[in-house]
Amino acid sequence: MSFTAQDVKALRVSSGAGMMDCKKALQENDGDMEASKTWLREKGLAASAKREDRDATQGVVSLVITGNVGAIVELKCETDFSAGSDLFKAEADALVALVAEKGVESISERQSDLEELKVTLKENISIGQVDRIEAAGGNILDSYQHMQGGRGVNGVLVEVAGGTPELAHDVAVHIAFARPKYLSRDDVPADVVAAERETLTVITRNEGKPEAALDKIVEGRIGGFFKDVALLDQPYAKDDKQSVSQFIGSASVVAFAQVEIG
Repeated sequence: MSFTAQDVKALRVSSGAGMMDCKKALQENDGDMEASKTWLREKGLAASAKREDRDATQGVVSLVITGNVGAIVELKCETDFSAGSDLFKAEADALVALVAEKGVESISERQSDLEELKVTLKENISIGQVDRIEAAGGNILDSYQHMQGGRGVNGVLVEVAGGTPELAHDVAVHIAFARPKYLSRDDVPADVVAAERETLTVITRNEGKPEAALDKIVEGRIGGFFKDVALLDQPYAKDDKQSVSQFIGSASVVAFAQVEIG
């Protein structure tokens, strides 16, 4: 069975072994990929575990705004050592620049670069969440990025209509802190609300509350749920006596995206 340079590369990525060792393994096993992996392990030349099976819980959140377009990319790896390396951060920056320029789907154009990075750093590396916002004319696009150890770990994009750059930035900082999942309560899927209502009903009943008062108590608690997950309902981080909706006044949040490592 013959094999190609791509087979050698694939074996390097999956095993963590060196290029010449992978070539030798394929030669010894007539190009059989699985048999070659076993051969490398038996010779002590493969990594202790397949990279694909190892958890990628570290990484970088890279963010860029170019004109009215903003993009965020989460690039994941196994260790903070790799996450903090210049090589890894440069790849994250290249990915986010590509997404800003061409769109989310274009990220596949750097697949071969990612495969090479896996080989170089000897870690499981993968692309996590990817977001892109193209703001309408006249709207404000702002961002916030929380840094840790010289790398971005929490990035936010927000598009605001009818507000100031200062207001948009304040909203971005709030999002990074409060981590809303939805823009408004109307955006929360009906099945999510129904499941939460069912859970709260069971909890309230188990607390021994009167059956006649059950619905009213649950509805009050559903309001608390919306304050947790819906941006406009959340208490504003810098002044929790008012909601985000009250803070922005006549302005409106059109869209937001948040990406966070961990």
